[in-house]
Amino acid sequence: MALIHQATLTPTKAELLAGWLPGRAWHTGPAGEVRRVAGYRFDDPAGAVGIETMLVQVGDGPVHQVPLTYRDAPLDGAEEWLIGTSEHSTLGKRWVYDAVGDPVYAAALADAILTGQGQVEEFWQVDGRLQRRELTMGIAVTGNGDAEVAAAGAVERVTEGERTLIVTETAELTVLRRLDPAAELTGAVLTGTWAGQETPVPLASASPR
Repeated sequence: MALIHQATLTPTKAELLAGWLPGRAWHTGPAGEVRRVAGYRFDDPAGAVGIETMLVQVGDGPVHQVPLTYRDAPLDGAEEWLIGTSEHSTLGKRWVYDAVGDPVYAAALADAILTGQGQVEEFWQVDGRLQRRELTMGIAVTGNGDAEVAAAGAVERVTEGERTLIVTETAELTVLRRLDPAAELTGAVLTGTWAGQETPVPLASASPR
């Protein structure tokens, strides 16, 4: 499960993305205020890294998919993937990364798709008790194989683009940045639906190496 703190971030995620998105080669559409359309989360088994994928839109531009990881210290060798830092009112300073460059995200994505596990449930902590948070989108996997799959292993390379490729020791992962219902992916495919988008949209795919 994912535990969501009732806290404030300064700057907010939307503010960080508003300054970062226009500089991405795969980003199209206007610059301006970023609106969160929907999102989903994976779990870090070690409990150290927050993993959230946000679907965002600026104005009437296309919906972009931005996976993020949140860390309490810088990730060695990942300077190019750092979006910025933010002060969390409960957890303190957080380093926010474009998750495609974070090995914890690669492992979580591979596991979620290849085992069909999907997203985790989200909970608020309210008055010392856990309260389930309503999910903002549904995700599903088609074409996944056996539940027993090899761990993703170390990330060997990342090729950034509209279809960002993450190659690990045991899997090849593709993450779509600009979402299109007509996009085609091979392998086991992760799809999503959300309010106003009832037809499943491809989000990412995974294939064992």
